Amino acid sequence: MVFKKLLGSLGVGGPTVDTVLAPGAVLPGGSLTGQVHLKGGSADFDIEQITLELVARVEAEHDGGETEGAVTFGRFTVADGFRLGEGEQRSLPFTLTLPWETPITQLYGQALGIVLGVRTELAVAGARDKGDLDPLDVAPLPVQEAVLDALGQLGFGFRSADLEYGHISGTGQQLPFHQEIELVPAPRYAHAMRELEVTFLAGSGGMEVVLEADKPGGFFSSGHDAVNRHVVGHDGAGRRDWTTVVDAWIRQMVAGHGHHNAPAPHGHGERGASFSSHGHHHEDPHGGHRSGPGMGTAVAAGAAGLAAGVAGGFVAAEVVDEVGDLFEGDDESDEA
Repeated sequence: MVFKKLLGSLGVGGPTVDTVLAPGAVLPGGSLTGQVHLKGGSADFDIEQITLELVARVEAEHDGGETEGAVTFGRFTVADGFRLGEGEQRSLPFTLTLPWETPITQLYGQALGIVLGVRTELAVAGARDKGDLDPLDVAPLPVQEAVLDALGQLGFGFRSADLEYGHISGTGQQLPFHQEIELVPAPRYAHAMRELEVTFLAGSGGMEVVLEADKPGGFFSSGHDAVNRHVVGHDGAGRRDWTTVVDAWIRQMVAGHGHHNAPAPHGHGERGASFSSHGHHHEDPHGGHRSGPGMGTAVAAGAAGLAAGVAGGFVAAEVVDEVGDLFEGDDESDEA
């Protein structure tokens, strides 16, 4: 998607910027490419800086309830210190690396309701103008897809997904927010939990999988949340029986055995200890075999009564088409 934005602070005759992202979804920790197209105005202008920001729509819980806002989780300089001549047209290619913890917005082509955007900021003559947003589409890493597919194979159904502001205690989380994928429990586990939330915290050296179950209370006890955490490598996504592995995780949680291990590595090649840590070598996490259609079928077919592409109260198509509207009014955003 393309946007065009007149530099409002300069009025009529100012330069325009037109940012184009390369088509297709990108992966967490992968490269995002595109071009920033500039067109000069009615006079020469000194361009001080062109910056791209990664922005996410995030929910924050507090005593007064819940609010939503825009959080900047990446900022990259495309160019700085050059003169754009009158009427001159110039294209600036860029390649930037997404943070490993970038949330996923789709699974098997079905939108999850997560809103991410790329915003262009043009600084001219001491003034900064933030343009509209291009939607950013992020597909899961092979291991993320394998875990979600295994849950689908076990009978869990997709309910919704959102981004929550805050840090998960005891983890190696880097961003100021995390993604929660909410699932309807499989029939065999419906007696033990009302809902299962899955959070992925990826790093270059591995990935933490945080599972949180909303467990119902008994006759003499109240309900509570059970949290288990497992560390996996990026390698071997297509060569492992993930359904068996994930089923063992769920059985452990249902049995009431909490599991906490050292934080997963984030860029240092180390590994946290866990019964589910597999292997000591790491293949390219952006390649490899894609797993079967378990959770993908759940999302596409609308498991547990959900229509395809509907997540968190938003219709998927509207999320994509109205990304700018959802961020409207967020002139200032938190920076990671």
